[in-house]
Amino acid sequence: MDERAALADLANRLPDAGDDCAVVDDQVITTDMLHERTDFPAGTTRYTAGWRAVAASLSDVAAMGADATAAVAAYGAPTFEGDELGAFIDGAQDVCHAVGAEYVGGDLDSHDEFTVATTAIGSAAAPVRRSGASPGDAVCVTGTLGRSAAALELFDRGDADHANDLFRFEPRVRAGVALRPHATAMMDSSDGLARSLHQLAEASGCGFAIEEPLPIDAQAGTLAETEQERREFGVFFGEDFELVCTLPESAMSGARAAVPCPLHRIGTATESGVTLDGEPLPDRGYSH
Repeated sequence: MDERAALADLANRLPDAGDDCAVVDDQVITTDMLHERTDFPAGTTRYTAGWRAVAASLSDVAAMGADATAAVAAYGAPTFEGDELGAFIDGAQDVCHAVGAEYVGGDLDSHDEFTVATTAIGSAAAPVRRSGASPGDAVCVTGTLGRSAAALELFDRGDADHANDLFRFEPRVRAGVALRPHATAMMDSSDGLARSLHQLAEASGCGFAIEEPLPIDAQAGTLAETEQERREFGVFFGEDFELVCTLPESAMSGARAAVPCPLHRIGTATESGVTLDGEPLPDRGYSH
């Protein structure tokens, strides 16, 4: 099975799963695993790895509209180098502090490949789930799309300094908290905009009509050699960790005033189907 088939199978065994985090007594909790071969391109610093690994879990907390509390990481590597381990911890602590959380430790283990498993927790009395969108709701996304695709392109070109800068995204925790009173459904875009829209549509039992122009990151637009590649970077590549949400038309102005980053309207919730400029949008994105 691929990841999506495995998750679908597990959903039958774990009926409370399915959102970005599990919810237990007003607390949200999530866990992620990242591997050197698939998640940390050559040139990724240990500082960036620490930042990005913990940020991925904090992004799930953001997607629930929760305040971030703390994170831990299990660090596995063939050897333990003091400078690398220290840089990893620095990155993990700095991204936690950027969103008002604390990095509180973890575990070390020998492993044949650099691998990190992270867990983050947060709090929200009324977390935002994926299942509340209704036809007529506005569909919005924070920030820009294609940042991680641009980073990988720069890693491939040998511009590791710039690539590391792009790879260190700030989880949208403050935006998620600001959206919590307004959003009807929300998730992060780690699997790409297209796949996120399909997942939200399935969870909410509705559809989405999306329209261009989309907020493609300027760096992604510069590095893409064709319009098709630009769309691939922004719509299908994934790993951007922006928030994709729906909210009533009447809440748009209040949400934009409250959210501390750009909030772009990209479409409208419909009865069924997921389209981009009137054409079916393929359910395609990042796969582990």
